[in-house]
Amino acid sequence: MSLLNVGARALLTNQIALQTTGNNIANVSTPGYSRQSAHLVTVPGQYSPQGYIGKGVAVETILRNHSELLTRQAALAGSAQAGDKVRSERLNQMQEIYTGGKDGLGTAISDMLGSLSDVLNSPTDMTARTVTLTRMAETAGRFRTAAERLSDIEYTVNEQLKNNVVKINNIAQSIAAVNGEIAAAQGNGQSPNDLLDQRDQLIRELNQYIQTSQIPADDGTVGVFVAGSQPLVMATTATELSLQVAKEFPGSGQMALYIQRQGTQVELNEQMLGGGEMQGLLRFANQDMAEGRNLLGRLAQGMAMTMNEQHKLGRTLDGEFGKDLFAVPTSVPGYSSGTATGNVTFTDPTKFAASDYEIRFAAPPAGTPPAGVVVRLSDNATTNFTNLTNLASQQIDGLTFNLTVAGNAGERMLFKPFASTAQTIEAKIYAPKDLAAANPINAAMGTSNSGSLQLAGIQATGKPNPPGLVLPPNGDTATPPTFLGGIALRFNAGSPATYDVINQGSNPATTVSTAQPYTSGQAINIDGWQITLKGTPNAGDTVTVGNVLDPQYGDAYKRNAGNGGALMALRDVKMFDDATLQDGWANAIAQVGTRTQSAQYATNMSTTIANNLERDRLAVSGVNLDEEAAKLIQYQQAYQASAKMLQVAQSIFDNLMQTVGR
Repeated sequence: MSLLNVGARALLTNQIALQTTGNNIANVSTPGYSRQSAHLVTVPGQYSPQGYIGKGVAVETILRNHSELLTRQAALAGSAQAGDKVRSERLNQMQEIYTGGKDGLGTAISDMLGSLSDVLNSPTDMTARTVTLTRMAETAGRFRTAAERLSDIEYTVNEQLKNNVVKINNIAQSIAAVNGEIAAAQGNGQSPNDLLDQRDQLIRELNQYIQTSQIPADDGTVGVFVAGSQPLVMATTATELSLQVAKEFPGSGQMALYIQRQGTQVELNEQMLGGGEMQGLLRFANQDMAEGRNLLGRLAQGMAMTMNEQHKLGRTLDGEFGKDLFAVPTSVPGYSSGTATGNVTFTDPTKFAASDYEIRFAAPPAGTPPAGVVVRLSDNATTNFTNLTNLASQQIDGLTFNLTVAGNAGERMLFKPFASTAQTIEAKIYAPKDLAAANPINAAMGTSNSGSLQLAGIQATGKPNPPGLVLPPNGDTATPPTFLGGIALRFNAGSPATYDVINQGSNPATTVSTAQPYTSGQAINIDGWQITLKGTPNAGDTVTVGNVLDPQYGDAYKRNAGNGGALMALRDVKMFDDATLQDGWANAIAQVGTRTQSAQYATNMSTTIANNLERDRLAVSGVNLDEEAAKLIQYQQAYQASAKMLQVAQSIFDNLMQTVGR
């Protein structure tokens, strides 16, 4: 009977081993499956006078080949890779908007400014003027089209974020349910391998969307945490996530992830998430997309403001001052959930930075600390202020922050100066005669000049007088002169040459400034206009600058396109990180391209790390068909031998019974 028992145990044991091996082979392609193996132990022997006699073999348990460390590392690496990949994909989509070529914004701006050359050649040609206005409308339209394409990407990203939140909540519920099954199965003293595999696979899937950490409990369940310490799953209870506009900046459109905890919603921003598609998408939406809109909006705002300012200095064919060429915002409100209110206004378009801004209010302890700080979010550069008056007096990157109510200590206020400009920009001038191409001023060389003095250029600038030059009230308006007679420059004897500034609008004429230095070819700025002279003057030579509408000039302004030339010259003004207006789009392309390349490099790096760690995990947990095939043969032979052992035992037993029966 002992031999029969040994054979039976051996047969059953090898059958279980065969079944386990077959299960491994069957699940070779099953995601998350961990290779299993039968752990065989010797049955304790039976004592006899001849010694301990073996009683065979038994299966103690079915082992799960699994490394907790490798599984966790592979999940974290996969989470980082998923976040980098989805961000890189969206940046590639955005980069398609920032392209050159004939259909790009750079070409539209260049064509618009270039079309002014025909107006310069023929100021009264209505066709040339119409072409220029058409180019302006086309440029504004391309800005709006680019902004709409950005909005389409933003909509897609928001929809993906919403769908991912639903998936996260569903996976969290599944993990909680499996936790309950594992806790129940642990009561029999054996490890529920398939349930553990199922849970690990769910956690890996969850990490594709949001990075997690896990803490095991004594009952076999695991707690799943996001953003470091926020519990998503505790035992058999799952907490839901939600996607909302950031509560700190209502109305801003800035998205944030929230988790319900102890009756309150805790915000989980992209910096806290660590990895996963949610982190990558939120980073793209709140940082990359913001930069894309800011680059586009800054270009639109800067172009429009500089051209508007110059155009308003010129004269139309009707002799009127020009109006705005483009409609763009003059101020943008700030966003805050607290007490702070106010806006930001645009001051100097040559100093704009493609960035959002944040005002962070500080408590006023003893001493004289700043009442707050303005943070440029693109690079975290800061500007302190002591009170609202001090804040309004500072020009920060060509912007002025005007707050009517201060925030409480710890409160933050978000400003997005350029976010909407490209969406709303429009051309405002449609009638060719309303193009203010003429200079508002005219210059005449003295009839008795004896030197080689020549007029090289003249234009309105709208800029105040240089330091040290003081003019009377009627001649110090920082606008073109409106009084008859104008301003005369009269040159003095001696070397180097100097000139006096004479107000000929007074009776008698009044000398308002004397002995101003003269350099041939160097611009002279007075009273909102700029004149450039070349040559060597003699004593007594004069140049008179006056209002172009003075009767003495007649209708010469209609054939004057000096302000058109000034508009055309704006293409060479350095405005966007030292890039000119004409090169502003190329600069935006370069910045988006750099960001996209950096994201692609990060994706390549994280993909390599994730693949290597997954390969290491599979080396421990994965099924090797060659190895399993060898085991299959081994256990098959052992099974056949066990069956033969039973046959022998049965034969011995039968012979014994026959012998005893006689």
